[in-house]
Amino acid sequence: MTSAHDDQTPPDDGRPALRADFLRELLVAPAGPLARLEVVAESPSTNAELARAVAQDPDAWPAPALLVAEHQPAGRGRLGRTWTTPPRAALLGSLLLRPAVPRAALSWLPLLAGLATARALRATAGVDAVAKWPNDVLVPDPGAGSPPPLRKVAGILAEVLPDGGVVVGVGLNVTQTRDELPVPTATSLALAGAATTDREVVLVALHEAFGEILARWQDAGGDAHAAGLDADCAGIIATLGTRVRVERVGGGDVVGLATGLAPDGGLELRHDDGTTSVHHSGDVHHLRPHD
Repeated sequence: MTSAHDDQTPPDDGRPALRADFLRELLVAPAGPLARLEVVAESPSTNAELARAVAQDPDAWPAPALLVAEHQPAGRGRLGRTWTTPPRAALLGSLLLRPAVPRAALSWLPLLAGLATARALRATAGVDAVAKWPNDVLVPDPGAGSPPPLRKVAGILAEVLPDGGVVVGVGLNVTQTRDELPVPTATSLALAGAATTDREVVLVALHEAFGEILARWQDAGGDAHAAGLDADCAGIIATLGTRVRVERVGGGDVVGLATGLAPDGGLELRHDDGTTSVHHSGDVHHLRPHD
C-alpha cells in the first residue's frame, strides 16, 4: 500500500496533499501513539478497506493503526448511508483499535471519538464544536443564519471486527464550499470560520486527543464513569437537556427530553407521561421547545 504523498504530484487547486512521511514522524511510535499510518489516494470506504486489510494480514496491522484517504467516492455512514467528498477537502480516516476493555464497554467508542474530535477542533480550529448523540460533531455555521445554527462537520462510525478489534472511522469536512457539501445541514471548517484548515494540524491534534482519552478509558478498565469520561462526554453533547425525536432503527419514533447518558453510553429520555427509556441507536432530531 503506497501513500498519497509518495505517488501523487502536488495538486494545484489550493488543497495540498497530506505528507505521509511527515505525519508518521509525528504520530507513529516512538514519537506518537500509532503503530502504523498509511495515506492512500482514494478509498471507497476506509472502514471497509482497513477491516479487509486486517482480515487478510493481521500481523501487518498492529493496533493502533490508521488508514487515511485523500478521496472517498463511496464513504459509509450509519444505517448504510453513503456520501462523497472532493479530493483533499476532508479528513477521512479509520483507526484500528484493540482496547483492553470488556466487550460491553465498546459502546462508548463513538462518544469518546466525538469527545476527542470536539476537543481537537476547539483547540486547533477555534470553533465551538459540540457533539450530537451518538456520533456527529457540530459547529456553528455563521453563513447559514443568525444566530448561527449548529451544522454537522464530522461523522463517526465504529464497527467491531470478527476478531474482536474495532475500527473507528471519522469523516471531517475541512475546506468544502457550500455547494460541495452532501446535505444542507452540513458545514465545513472553512465555512465555520476556523482558525486553521490545515488538515495535518487537525489530524495530529485529533489523534493526540483520542490517544489521551483512550488511555484514561483503558486505565479504568473500560469504565467510563470511573475515568470521568461520562461527565466529559456529557459536557460536550448538545443533545442533552433538549427535547428530541429518536427515529428507531426497527421503526417508530420516540419523543422526549434527553436527560443524560446511561452507564453504557445510551441516551436516556424522559417522556411527557413521566416514563423513561434508554436508546442505543437511531437518528436523533433536536426539536424546538414547542414541537
